[in-house]
Amino acid sequence: MFGLAKNTSPPRRDYASCSGCGLCLLVCPVWRRSRDIGLTPLGRAKALQHGAVAADIAASIQSCTLCAACEPACPEDIGLVAMTLDLRRELNQPATVQSLRARMEEQAARPLAPRPASSAVLLPGQVLRERPATLARVAALLGGAGTMPIADDDGSDIALALEAGVEIPAQRLERFLQPLRGLKNIAVADGLLLRQLRQWLPRSKIVSLGEALSCLPAVRRALRADDLYVIEPRAYHADYQRLVRHYDTLCSATGCIVNLDLQRIAIPAAARSLPQRLGLEAAVGTMDDSVQARWILQGRKITRIVVENIEDVAAFEQVNYCPVVHLADLADDRTS
Repeated sequence: MFGLAKNTSPPRRDYASCSGCGLCLLVCPVWRRSRDIGLTPLGRAKALQHGAVAADIAASIQSCTLCAACEPACPEDIGLVAMTLDLRRELNQPATVQSLRARMEEQAARPLAPRPASSAVLLPGQVLRERPATLARVAALLGGAGTMPIADDDGSDIALALEAGVEIPAQRLERFLQPLRGLKNIAVADGLLLRQLRQWLPRSKIVSLGEALSCLPAVRRALRADDLYVIEPRAYHADYQRLVRHYDTLCSATGCIVNLDLQRIAIPAAARSLPQRLGLEAAVGTMDDSVQARWILQGRKITRIVVENIEDVAAFEQVNYCPVVHLADLADDRTS
């Protein structure tokens, strides 16, 4: 159905290897918004090198959006996402831990989800589930002659626990993984969950929803030279070297432009801190999202914006007059 080159890259280095070059600042949305070096990957690495512990830099740890743009920019090949997640696990956040563990325990107590009838499944995540028409369109497109099965349990609570650095109970993890074991193809909307699934299920071909859809001829035919195609950054940066080639080929075939900077790093359209993801603070305000969206749009002449991540629709609608559509809608004649 959709292919995947196995990720066999060696483990990344840790914060001790940070030379202080600051290249990560060029792509960090938190730096762009705050201009506070203490809230950046560089700030965290240097603080740790000088003896800081997680509690000392809690605000920085929580502000990270985990867009992962810093990783391909880092010349020292430091695992900056893993560094931030490790630090979040060290933070003492009893309210967050209690809330997420209660949610996961509730999921673990439910009956085991049925195994998909086919060898493929879609893990749509909470945001896409809240848009049933788009979700149905995605499943129909990925299903080929039929409809791709949608997982009853897509691990939305596990994805949030991963982001918060909260330990996942073994019973909950097993309930999530058991129906997925042995499946040939898994499409995942959440880029952070995708990273972890590749470790948990190394025998399955696991791709992002954006990559799976962008491989479809019906979708590619509908892309235009005056489209801005917005790549979801988390999944892209998790498999950067391979996906650079994938999206370069897409651009060559369709003529569209993408949200990549000169280093071929994906600029996130919307940035969410950990408290915002957990609902402890209001979502990023209009000003914040407009900074990101306007930066992507700067100097580009386009007539339509196509997004892989449905959360990006609102960010662009705030600052742009062009139609903004999800990738799955392209195969519909009314949007192409």
